[in-house]
Amino acid sequence: MTIPIWVYIIVAGIMVSAVMAIKTGKEERQQENESIEKEGEVYMQRLERAREERTKERSLG
Repeated sequence: MTIPIWVYIIVAGIMVSAVMAIKTGKEERQQENESIEKEGEVYMQRLERAREERTKERSLG
């Protein structure tokens, strides 16, 4: 009993789809981590500015 060619095509399509889904997932996680890191840097800069302002107010007051 032989397997029709369309079955091979379907299986190949499923495999390609799985590989692409994994690749896309990795890229999305990487972009998300970069975004989170940038947001963290902005937050830390904001905290540093607030700390400097408090220090200036204490030294002036």
